[in-house]
Amino acid sequence: MTKREQELRQSVSDLKGEAEAFMEDGKQEEAKAKLQEAKAAKDMLDNFLALQSDFNGLNIPEPTQRGAQMSQTPKESKATPKAEYKNIFFKALRGQKLTNDESEVMEQFYARLTAENGEDGGFIIPEDISTQINELKQTTDDLRQYVTVESVTTNKGSRTLERRADHTPLAPLSEYGDPNAMSEIASPKFDRLSYDIEDYAGFLPVANTVLADTDQALSSYLVKWMAKKSRATSNHLILQVLNSLAKKDLVDYKGIKTTLNVELDPAFAESAIIITNQDGFNYLDQLYDEHGRPLLQTDPQEATRKLLFGRRIVVLSNKTIATSAGKAPFIIGDLKEAVVYWDRQQMLLDMTKEGGQAWRTNTTEFRMIEREDVTTWDTEAVVFGQIDITIPVA
Repeated sequence: MTKREQELRQSVSDLKGEAEAFMEDGKQEEAKAKLQEAKAAKDMLDNFLALQSDFNGLNIPEPTQRGAQMSQTPKESKATPKAEYKNIFFKALRGQKLTNDESEVMEQFYARLTAENGEDGGFIIPEDISTQINELKQTTDDLRQYVTVESVTTNKGSRTLERRADHTPLAPLSEYGDPNAMSEIASPKFDRLSYDIEDYAGFLPVANTVLADTDQALSSYLVKWMAKKSRATSNHLILQVLNSLAKKDLVDYKGIKTTLNVELDPAFAESAIIITNQDGFNYLDQLYDEHGRPLLQTDPQEATRKLLFGRRIVVLSNKTIATSAGKAPFIIGDLKEAVVYWDRQQMLLDMTKEGGQAWRTNTTEFRMIEREDVTTWDTEAVVFGQIDITIPVA
């Protein structure tokens, strides 16, 4: 099964699930509309499968003697669009003229945005370049690694998730046959979480001399920029969601321990991390116990990491999350249960030599777009605490 077929099948499945959810909620009109979308997606899948079947069964006639030396089988004469796409991709980025065949290949990898966000989109990043970007994003301050990531193939939809703290044990099957026992069996609690993918864009002017470099050099230049932009965007969206939580005055570092021991459910406290900024880390790094030993301990599994009360400390820049009125942030809990990052798995890149400032500055302006959404899940899994670090520790 190809990746495209998987995406189409997933789209049909997601839309069908959404229609069923609307039916269960008694929203007939919404269910009807969603069912029409599911049917349209099913038609698209059927057409794709029919096209694949036609090409697989296509009988290619043998070349005539006269044209034998010039003719080749399709496998020899033309690579698959996916294989040749990367070379054409860089050719297009340099503003070079494409042949008709190359334009057709590029069109297959061009994603248009929704009507609300504009008609133009961008070219999908080649798979190996996308992998490089994801690898560069995976630094200690990339918050995506600490939250639940759900990959989606549609711009709107929902998923059903069960909260960890509310997990119920399996009941003996025999009890389900006893109507008197049913009321005593705890029902599992599920959350129906909805997502609405948004498009986020950034621009980078590049000197035209850079375009004369090799594909590898140009790729390296763009990958570093896109990785930083992507990480900054997702961090901002995740922190925006966390910042919507009620703030708790922890008073001092002992409040962190109380939060872990009492405020959080043991299911969350066991896997909790502590996110703070540079000011907060500096505050913790100057704390000592009654024997003069620092409270922050080195993680035995990773020498560059620090632990407080056995929990990992994640340090963000003061520019990423600021200290407000002398109060440093301390986000404590299991973010995988508190926040969901919806990944549309689509990063787009386009260029212009004429729009924006490009023509006046003799540069090429690149536009990067990525598609994502971030929502809260179980707000009991995390506490957004603050400590006034201007007050001396007693």
